[in-house]
Amino acid sequence: MTDVTATVVRLKLSLLRNGLRQSGGRRAAFVASAVVALLFAALQLLGLVLLRGHPHADAVAVLGAAVLALGWAFMPLFFPSGDETLDPTRLVMLPLRPRPLVRALLAASLVGIGPLFSLVLLVGCAVSVAHGAAGYGVAVVAVALALLVCVALARAVATANVRLLSSRKGRDLAVLSGLVIAVGAQLVNFGAQSLGAAGLGRLAPVADVVRWLPPASAIGAVRSASEGSYGTAVLQLGLSLAALVLLVGAWARTLTRLMTSPDGSTLQAPDAAARSRSPEGGGMGRLLPGGRTGTVMARSLRYVWRDPKTKAAWVTSLAIGLIVPVFNALQGTGSIYFACFAAGMLGIQMYNQFGQDTSAFWMVATTISSGRDVYSELRGRALALLVITLPYATLVTVLTTAMLGDWPRLPEVLGLSFALLGAMLATGAWTSARFPYSIPQEGHKNVAPGQAGLAWIAIFGGMVSAALLCAPVIALTIALNVSAGGEAWTWLLLPVGAAYGATVTWAGLHAAAPRTAANLPEILTAVSKG
Repeated sequence: MTDVTATVVRLKLSLLRNGLRQSGGRRAAFVASAVVALLFAALQLLGLVLLRGHPHADAVAVLGAAVLALGWAFMPLFFPSGDETLDPTRLVMLPLRPRPLVRALLAASLVGIGPLFSLVLLVGCAVSVAHGAAGYGVAVVAVALALLVCVALARAVATANVRLLSSRKGRDLAVLSGLVIAVGAQLVNFGAQSLGAAGLGRLAPVADVVRWLPPASAIGAVRSASEGSYGTAVLQLGLSLAALVLLVGAWARTLTRLMTSPDGSTLQAPDAAARSRSPEGGGMGRLLPGGRTGTVMARSLRYVWRDPKTKAAWVTSLAIGLIVPVFNALQGTGSIYFACFAAGMLGIQMYNQFGQDTSAFWMVATTISSGRDVYSELRGRALALLVITLPYATLVTVLTTAMLGDWPRLPEVLGLSFALLGAMLATGAWTSARFPYSIPQEGHKNVAPGQAGLAWIAIFGGMVSAALLCAPVIALTIALNVSAGGEAWTWLLLPVGAAYGATVTWAGLHAAAPRTAANLPEILTAVSKG
């Protein structure tokens, strides 16, 4: 059993080390993420230590441990960059018993940046409420127990959802979870601002309940032991220990079922009624233009409707593009210009257009014989994106304007949104040809190993370039708003922004077409790595 644990831990370390050797971009991304995570953890540790002696330090510590546990439960489903290499389904053919395998995977899950970050944060939570020898003694046990509960919770949830998320229906359901995360992040932001205004005392009633829920109960035990309530401390530690035992047991049962039962989740035939509701069928197909442009639009809309990765990206962009301006407007701190965020989030969907095709891009490449064919291809993809983006960006802008009551600025904000959207379509077409990367169809990653650097360059470089392309419209907006009597002419920004966005899009597609036609083999190689 010990040999299995040591072997799996060494395997985890080897996989991490070999993965970093694949490219300099991957090493740079890993180092950057490690530095940012550890710096943030150090700042959190310092803040928690400075809370020692504060009347509500225990409430912050207990709730901090609870939020950390929630992160461990849900974030690995969407950002499993560390432990995806230890997907238990990859070990199905090995003669391993569930219990030794659970212990080995649990130990391997403690290796990485995430566990180290959590350890630092839990140490800070424990130190902020520990006093006396008894308190510090219990803190050592509490931190270890809380960390094990977090890791076991993450592994149990991830293992239970391996097949669900690997099936089409399951990945479609995961899209809704991404929406919940986006909404939850804004709720946390709203709550943090409320606490900043009202003080930490509002946390006390919630903390009184959460301190009895594992693994926050382990941190609550530190405070109880520091106050001399040893019986309460033992009971709170016992709750966390019981939760650990139950989680490991549930994990073992799920792992056994996962590795011994067949997977028939993808064998069901699609429902005919569902097919009839798809965007490429019926009236929608008749509304599309003829020729290659209409065919490409239908294919792109089909991706949005049926491909889980594409659908997840779209739903996330739609949700965040609405949440950010609306939540800021609800808090009374927003600006009508935040409505441009919707156009920015949706414009990102133009980037890496060929990556969603993966290795099937060869079928597209065989139909291209000239730059004109590429231009028709890119135009169809851009128009498919505009079918969704234009009305949605307009809706978000009008809704934000209504909430803020700033109707005179509606034309200029719409003009800015249209100009930004056009600039992102132009830069997205160019980066799709210059920095293509593969989107793996299996698993949760949106970038193939070794191509993370390309993704960062394509997205952030394109966003910066799009902002620079919008500089003339932005400058005109500023000039009209600061000049005497200029506000009477801000309505001109709507037709100017729309015309500018259309012109930039046309120029960007024409600029990207010859480069795409010349780099078809390189693009196919890049998008086929997933």
